Amino acid sequence: MAINVLKPGLSTTVQDLGRPGYYHIGIPTSGGMDTLSLAAANLLVGNDAGAAVLEAVFMGPELEFTQDAMVAVTGADLPPKVDGQEQPCWTAFKVKKGQVLSFGFLKKGARGYIAVSGGIDVPVVLGSRSTYTLGALGGFEGRKLAAGDVLPVGAGALVAEGRSVAEALRRAPGAPAELRMLPGLYWHRITEHAGKTFFEDTWKVAPEADRIGYRFKAGRPLDFVPRTPPFGAGSDPSNIVDACYPYGSVQVPSGTEPIVLHRDAVSGGGYMMIGTVVSADMDLIGQLQPHTPTKFVKVTMEQALTARADRSKTLEAIAKSLA
Repeated sequence: MAINVLKPGLSTTVQDLGRPGYYHIGIPTSGGMDTLSLAAANLLVGNDAGAAVLEAVFMGPELEFTQDAMVAVTGADLPPKVDGQEQPCWTAFKVKKGQVLSFGFLKKGARGYIAVSGGIDVPVVLGSRSTYTLGALGGFEGRKLAAGDVLPVGAGALVAEGRSVAEALRRAPGAPAELRMLPGLYWHRITEHAGKTFFEDTWKVAPEADRIGYRFKAGRPLDFVPRTPPFGAGSDPSNIVDACYPYGSVQVPSGTEPIVLHRDAVSGGGYMMIGTVVSADMDLIGQLQPHTPTKFVKVTMEQALTARADRSKTLEAIAKSLA
């Protein structure tokens, strides 16, 4: 089976749960920005949770199906349409041979996940089908989709139409969005007052927000503890001698605009990290639109681990409800 790409949308790529294990040589994990929604879409159509799907940003593609398939769209509220007839999100629906899947205007969120029974069957590269566009690696020819592309799809059993994920199991950012953060190794570089205002302020997602990192604006600048710069660190108070960047690291270049590093971020550099957003909330970042009000919430390691366990329970509950 294959899918013909009639229109690619704004930025649509093939993604799965990512390619861990190569960060130490500079290859990021990539994968879906909202992996909970990605996994849920796959489970709805009878795929393994980690099968390859399409991640559409802000605007959906237009796709022609060459065989019958079951489809589900999760994540952002990006209304799917089959030959112009609107279908529900977070619910499995059938697309017949020759029909066209398109999308209405985005209502909420930022990224929609389009799962097709059988999964998008592009080649596996370093253990994953995910697209890393900066490295032209994986996905469909290492790039976002373009009109005229033909996407291969694996063989999949047709599950029942109408299977749906309950509203209570669909995670979405609040208003304001809250991102739990564990203070990090370089927290001591900012003053006590700066640490207090960082968590007090309401930040806003900057337009410069993508798969590499999300930048936030509108909070008060951070003050730094005076120091003599170490050799090789540079004169900016936010500079350090190069260090590794964990997934979810929060940098604040020059103390002005925090950047949360996401799925396609580099693995190291010379900016200090004041902390790390907990893994359970990285999915939420993938659904933040520009200008979304956001609060950073200080947590302990124990709270971070509890959040991770709760997220795992949510995915288990989705799988159980669809079994």
